[in-house]
Amino acid sequence: MAGGGAGQDAVTAARSVYGLLALFVFAIPAAAAEPEACSYLVKQMDAQPAGAAFLPSYPTVRDGPLKDAAYLYDNAVAATALVGCGKTQQARRIGDAILFALDHDRFWKDGRLRNAYLAGNAAPPPVKLPGWWEPKQNSWVEDRYQVSSDSGNMAWAILALLAVHQGSGDPKYRDGAARIGTMQLQWQSGSKGFTGGALGHEPKPQILTWKSTEHNTDIAAAFAGLARATGDKAWTIRARSAEQLVESMWLPDCRCFAAGTGLDGVTPNPLLALDAQLWPLMALPGAAARHGDAVKTAQQKLGQSGGLAYSEGSKGLWTEGTAQAALYFKLAGNKAAAEKYETAVRSMRQKDGSYLASSIVAPTGFMLESDPTQPRQYFRIPHLAAVSWAALAARGYNPFTRAASLPRP
Repeated sequence: MAGGGAGQDAVTAARSVYGLLALFVFAIPAAAAEPEACSYLVKQMDAQPAGAAFLPSYPTVRDGPLKDAAYLYDNAVAATALVGCGKTQQARRIGDAILFALDHDRFWKDGRLRNAYLAGNAAPPPVKLPGWWEPKQNSWVEDRYQVSSDSGNMAWAILALLAVHQGSGDPKYRDGAARIGTMQLQWQSGSKGFTGGALGHEPKPQILTWKSTEHNTDIAAAFAGLARATGDKAWTIRARSAEQLVESMWLPDCRCFAAGTGLDGVTPNPLLALDAQLWPLMALPGAAARHGDAVKTAQQKLGQSGGLAYSEGSKGLWTEGTAQAALYFKLAGNKAAAEKYETAVRSMRQKDGSYLASSIVAPTGFMLESDPTQPRQYFRIPHLAAVSWAALAARGYNPFTRAASLPRP
């Protein structure tokens, strides 16, 4: 995930390990084989204890801050992918865990979610947060980012709940999504867009002032989905605010989107980040027609090992982003490009069915929000979001529209 200081899932926790110590149901055709990535997600879900559960973001990590950490973004993408795979019952278990977290936080009662939870059963209350024993401090510690609340991650939770609602017909998921969206309204800033959220522990986390292109893309799609699911047109107006921020980040000379803004919430951060190029085209009505050159720019500047890097400040194949490109081209009807990137994604598949986050240890081009002296990085380890995006690409299922299509103008 990218942004003008935007939060991301794997990157901050990986730093902790290495540096800190509803319109139609998408169904599988009867004759189609289930994609391997779908099968892996089902297997991982079935391995969890019964009931509402979060999946581990890094299932092979055995100690440190990443052990049993279940990032909200990763789990939201996994739930959405499971719906796209035709596995709504498994997706509901993650949806139920998100709803449980909404109602049973140890401090917050305002409809916000944390960036990460403890993998496994969400119950009993309060919902459990990840942490680890730090021998040097002789104490139990928590990662500052994991306990925080990114606006983009919360928008992904809305998208996931709307997908589960669409697949199941159960209104509790739609209603939970609306609660999350209502909480996020406090982060709307000016006439254009939403800021990054809040960083740090309760009771007074730091309110972030930058705005992310990727976050606002997520919010625009989530709020547009809420408008359709609830019939409340106020969500359409709110979605438009986020969409206007994304549009304002278009850089004509580059033919690309800026990653977001600086701390003033206005000045563009011109770093070229892959998801900031791809997601608006998949999420915003008419964006593929208006700004299709963003993909060409990304291909020209971010090509790596047959796939794509995270940003122009990065090296190595980023599996998530390469799968996102495969999905975009599949939805756009470019079969050759879709197959090229799906082939690159498959090269990241491991024998157990998992997918590596990156082909190498890959800086993202951003610094950590919790420690600006340290770079954000992806690592060559299995990652839940990587396999989830591989499943979405294989199924041709757009998580922003919850359909096998780009948004209509």
